[in-house]
Amino acid sequence: MRTERLRLAWSAVLWLAGICASAQINTDYVMMMGKNALYYEDYVLSIQRFNMVINSKPFLSEPYYYRGLAKFYLEDYSGAELDLDKAVERNPYLEYYYELRGLCRVNQNKFDVAEQDYRKVTELNPMNEGSWHNMALCQIEQDGYDRADSTLNQMIRQWPRRTENFLMKSQIAFARTDTAQALEWLDRILEQDSYNGQAWAMKGQVSLSRGQYKQAEQQLNKAIVQMPRNAGLFVNRALARYQLDDLRGTMSDYDVALEIEPGNYLAHFNRGLLRAQVGEDNLAIRDFNFVLEQEPDNTIALYNRALLLDKTGDFKGALRDISTVLKDYPEFWAGYQMRASIRRKVGDVYGAERDEFAVLKANMEKQTGTYHPAKCATRKKEEVDPRKFDRLVVEDTPSTVDNPQYVSEYRGRVQERTVSLTPMPGYVLSYYKKGENVGGFVAYHPILDILNGKLPSRLHLTNREGSASEQNLDRHFANIKVLTNRIARGSRVEDSRLQRAVECYHVRDFEAAMADLDTLIQSQSDSPEFFFLRAQCRLAQTMAGQQSFGEDKPHGGEVDVMALRMVRRDLEQVIRLAPDMAYAYYDLGNVLFLEGDFRQAEEAYTDALKHLSRFPDAYYNRGVTYLMMGQTDKGIADLSQAGEQGLYSAYSLIKQYSKANVK
Repeated sequence: MRTERLRLAWSAVLWLAGICASAQINTDYVMMMGKNALYYEDYVLSIQRFNMVINSKPFLSEPYYYRGLAKFYLEDYSGAELDLDKAVERNPYLEYYYELRGLCRVNQNKFDVAEQDYRKVTELNPMNEGSWHNMALCQIEQDGYDRADSTLNQMIRQWPRRTENFLMKSQIAFARTDTAQALEWLDRILEQDSYNGQAWAMKGQVSLSRGQYKQAEQQLNKAIVQMPRNAGLFVNRALARYQLDDLRGTMSDYDVALEIEPGNYLAHFNRGLLRAQVGEDNLAIRDFNFVLEQEPDNTIALYNRALLLDKTGDFKGALRDISTVLKDYPEFWAGYQMRASIRRKVGDVYGAERDEFAVLKANMEKQTGTYHPAKCATRKKEEVDPRKFDRLVVEDTPSTVDNPQYVSEYRGRVQERTVSLTPMPGYVLSYYKKGENVGGFVAYHPILDILNGKLPSRLHLTNREGSASEQNLDRHFANIKVLTNRIARGSRVEDSRLQRAVECYHVRDFEAAMADLDTLIQSQSDSPEFFFLRAQCRLAQTMAGQQSFGEDKPHGGEVDVMALRMVRRDLEQVIRLAPDMAYAYYDLGNVLFLEGDFRQAEEAYTDALKHLSRFPDAYYNRGVTYLMMGQTDKGIADLSQAGEQGLYSAYSLIKQYSKANVK
């Protein structure tokens, strides 16, 4: 039976290398490989696998859906939509086909047909709240406020405690310029949830627009407590503080906003004005330089920079900037006066006199005085009158309708897994890694040298595995073909089998990789590297297999407990054979965490740290485990160690749980 299973598995691998004809494809096996690749974000590889199934069985709907999902992740929304059209044609009764097509259409601004998709989902499953939400947003995008109101009324009847629905009602009221109605909805939100940051943010912006600056500051304070990484909140609070003559607080808010979002236009522009006001001319020039890099034709930024360059003695630069302004605004008389002054400083008396005469002539004709810009005033971003050069820039009417947040179970399931209290990934042996090392940390163990002495390419020990390019995938398949022929001839069988196992892992054929590793372990049961490789293959297969991608369970299936136990046994064997391998303890901790055995997971991470004291991921994961067990102080201490060693994402959890602990 075992021989037959191996024969079938390798027949599939040989076909994937191009040996067998398409009519012989095992579509279930290839679909599984495609899903594995999709889970591990190898989108090019997954598309290749789904292409094979489609070529063999074009009447199936599932491969079109999955190929569309891969294209969605690659942001090929039009290609994904075409695939989903075909999936729907073949099976019009699966709601998640319409959900994904709706998202593809939203990303192409096809809100009318996206609305139809979401309406179809709600017909198939009236309890799909996310699709009701997205349908309302599509209606808002089309200015269909009456339809959106009706949709939201149905949602409120069905889910009366969902404050998100009240928030959308307030957004519609803002879009209709009915501020009183909008505030009523915001107050209803805060009656149910006094910590709702979005509601406080919108109330703060209303107060700001009404000139109620102290009230705005208080409301924005509450919003910032709930949303401390929102740069726009700090920009708005800075405006309130500026009007309250709190210049130090204003500057601090702009600094924090730019730490969070270095490219924030409003923060740079307004901080530049503030720096100019307090005499920090060179720092102000830096801010306006940034603004002009983003918007080279920004007349008001050019005029402000010209003033500052004049003050700091860069007359050539000041002349360049003010001349550009005057080309766009030939009746900006204050600009002519400024240019005349600069020209006199550089000895261009004739040019200065021409500018002065132009101003004199205009004043005589219009019989008007010199324009004096109002102090402490603001302007909208779209206002480009250079006479308003010293006014702070403010946002438009408070509303998040212009930046809708569509519900997507797809984003976050695979590509952006950002669930709170989730441990860092396990370490694997791979040809590919992505990103820089955390805090200079480089993972190493002598088994790397053992393996790299037997493999054609260099393996890395990493928990930030990268994906193979299309060219590298072709190379892996070609290598599988060569190695299969070599094994058949009996040439260097053990090394070839190891190489083929690693190649199969990289094309996400975990079953075939484990078959080779099973054979190697039977003959070399004292080699920890084989057990480690088999553990990573089995865990990868298990995690990919439990992911549902929107099918039966919206958040993925249950993890295979028996498979996890087999992974755990392999890792325990690695520890027995190589007791100094910290990464095996670490991976064992991750498996125990998945099983929900937090006490033993904490012990495994502790063992990892005994063998490798500078191990930021182990500190992070042990900290998360402590938090799961309710031991907040220990958890924060470990997360602090992780952050100190360069794993800076630990600080967001520290902030969150420190605040919760205080409460």
